[in-house]
Amino acid sequence: MIGIPTLSNLQKGVQFALKYQSLGQCVYVHCKAGRSRSATMVAAYLMQVHNWNPEEAVRAITKIRSHIHIRTGQLDVLKEFHKEITAGQQG
Repeated sequence: MIGIPTLSNLQKGVQFALKYQSLGQCVYVHCKAGRSRSATMVAAYLMQVHNWNPEEAVRAITKIRSHIHIRTGQLDVLKEFHKEITAGQQG
Protein backbone atom coordinates (compact mmCIF):
# COMPACT_ATOMS: atom_id res chain seq x y z
CA MET A 1 0.00 0.00 0.00
CA ILE A 2 3.01 2.28 0.07
CA GLY A 3 4.15 1.77 -3.52
CA ILE A 4 5.40 4.70 -5.49
CA PRO A 5 4.41 4.89 -9.16
CA THR A 6 7.17 5.76 -11.55
CA LEU A 7 7.00 8.87 -13.68
CA SER A 8 6.29 6.56 -16.62
CA ASN A 9 3.39 4.95 -14.69
CA LEU A 10 1.85 8.37 -14.09
CA GLN A 11 2.27 9.39 -17.72
CA LYS A 12 0.65 6.17 -18.96
CA GLY A 13 -2.18 6.36 -16.44
CA VAL A 14 -2.99 9.97 -17.24
CA GLN A 15 -2.92 9.30 -20.99
CA PHE A 16 -5.21 6.30 -20.49
CA ALA A 17 -7.72 8.41 -18.54
CA LEU A 18 -7.56 11.24 -21.08
CA LYS A 19 -8.13 8.81 -23.95
CA TYR A 20 -11.30 7.42 -22.43
CA GLN A 21 -12.47 10.84 -21.28
CA SER A 22 -12.23 12.01 -24.90
CA LEU A 23 -14.50 9.09 -25.84
CA GLY A 24 -17.07 10.23 -23.28
CA GLN A 25 -16.27 7.37 -20.93
CA CYS A 26 -15.25 7.19 -17.29
CA VAL A 27 -12.18 5.62 -15.72
CA TYR A 28 -12.29 4.15 -12.23
CA VAL A 29 -8.99 4.45 -10.37
CA HIS A 30 -8.43 2.23 -7.38
CA CYS A 31 -5.87 0.38 -5.30
CA LYS A 32 -6.23 -1.83 -2.25
CA ALA A 33 -7.10 0.88 0.27
CA GLY A 34 -7.76 3.79 -2.07
CA ARG A 35 -5.63 6.11 0.03
CA SER A 36 -2.20 6.48 -1.51
CA ARG A 37 -1.42 4.95 -4.89
CA SER A 38 -4.77 5.66 -6.51
CA ALA A 39 -4.81 9.14 -5.01
CA THR A 40 -1.36 9.75 -6.51
CA MET A 41 -2.62 8.78 -9.97
CA VAL A 42 -5.74 10.94 -9.61
CA ALA A 43 -3.58 13.86 -8.48
CA ALA A 44 -1.44 13.50 -11.61
CA TYR A 45 -4.57 13.51 -13.76
CA LEU A 46 -5.89 16.64 -12.05
CA MET A 47 -2.53 18.32 -12.45
CA GLN A 48 -2.57 17.60 -16.19
CA VAL A 49 -6.17 18.66 -16.75
CA HIS A 50 -6.29 21.73 -14.52
CA ASN A 51 -2.64 22.81 -14.68
CA TRP A 52 -2.42 22.46 -10.89
CA ASN A 53 0.68 21.89 -8.80
CA PRO A 54 0.84 18.75 -6.60
CA GLU A 55 -0.38 20.53 -3.50
CA GLU A 56 -3.44 21.95 -5.27
CA ALA A 57 -4.33 18.52 -6.66
CA VAL A 58 -3.94 16.80 -3.28
CA ARG A 59 -6.07 19.47 -1.59
CA ALA A 60 -8.83 18.99 -4.16
CA ILE A 61 -8.85 15.23 -3.59
CA THR A 62 -8.75 15.64 0.19
CA LYS A 63 -11.89 17.79 0.08
CA ILE A 64 -13.75 14.81 -1.40
CA ARG A 65 -11.87 11.91 0.18
CA SER A 66 -10.45 13.19 3.44
CA HIS A 67 -8.64 10.00 4.43
CA ILE A 68 -6.17 9.92 1.52
CA HIS A 69 -2.53 9.79 2.49
CA ILE A 70 0.04 10.86 -0.09
CA ARG A 71 3.42 9.79 1.20
CA THR A 72 6.71 11.64 0.69
CA GLY A 73 7.90 9.43 -2.19
CA GLN A 74 4.56 9.76 -3.94
CA LEU A 75 4.64 13.54 -3.53
CA ASP A 76 8.17 13.54 -4.96
CA VAL A 77 7.06 11.76 -8.15
CA LEU A 78 4.12 14.16 -8.44
CA LYS A 79 6.61 17.03 -8.29
CA GLU A 80 8.59 15.38 -11.11
CA PHE A 81 5.38 15.02 -13.10
CA HIS A 82 4.60 18.69 -12.50
CA LYS A 83 8.03 19.74 -13.75
CA GLU A 84 7.42 17.73 -16.91
CA ILE A 85 4.00 19.30 -17.49
CA THR A 86 5.39 22.78 -16.91
CA ALA A 87 8.34 22.19 -19.22
CA GLY A 88 5.99 20.89 -21.94
CA GLN A 89 3.90 24.04 -21.78
CA GLN A 90 6.95 26.26 -22.23
CA GLY A 91 8.36 24.44 -25.23
